[in-house]
Amino acid sequence: MRATFHGELTELITDLARMTRLAGQILTNAAIALHQTDLALADVVIADCDQMTASLDDLEQRCVILLTRQAAGAEGQRVVIAVVRAVDHVQRMAHLARHIAIVPQLKSPNPMNSSPARPVLARMSLLASQLAADAAAAIERRDPLSGDLLAEADNEVDTLRRHLFTVLFAKDWSHGVEPAVDAALIGRYYERFADHAVAIARRMCSVAFDPIPEPDGHGTRSRRCSDLAR
Repeated sequence: MRATFHGELTELITDLARMTRLAGQILTNAAIALHQTDLALADVVIADCDQMTASLDDLEQRCVILLTRQAAGAEGQRVVIAVVRAVDHVQRMAHLARHIAIVPQLKSPNPMNSSPARPVLARMSLLASQLAADAAAAIERRDPLSGDLLAEADNEVDTLRRHLFTVLFAKDWSHGVEPAVDAALIGRYYERFADHAVAIARRMCSVAFDPIPEPDGHGTRSRRCSDLAR
């Protein structure tokens, strides 16, 4: 029974990594839809977000079922709970990507057309998507240093958002108030997306483990990232 539990837990972590990586891919498509006013792609992003919501709900339900297993143990329960909380972060990432994809559908003309904020937001989208991919890789590798490394990369996203405000409040800004507000919101979406990616890596690293043999050769025990770092 314990081996079955560890197998199912490994599947949960694998699926979490896959969904985190998928969130980054969806954000990339949302950014393309925004900057190219690709309404068909925006529809695809929204549909993908809906599908992801259903998949994440299923993943969360599997976590609840796994928590009821007697073989879970304290350490196993902590890992499952960490997955549940990480699922919430991925869900929020999907919602943020959806918000970005909706912008070109609601705004005419597209606030990104000929906007000096465009290159700043494009760079933010690239970094945020990469952070999602890096968080997924960190989950798969059980990397004990991943949270700090991603946080360092996230600093560039924060710097770009501050720079975005200098663009929006510059004296030569001639695009009006509404496009400025739209650009500020989009920048906020990218920043929050990146923050969630970092949070996932940090949360999973704090409890992630691999099933390894006990010293007597029987059963398994948990190995935390803190143990791996020693």
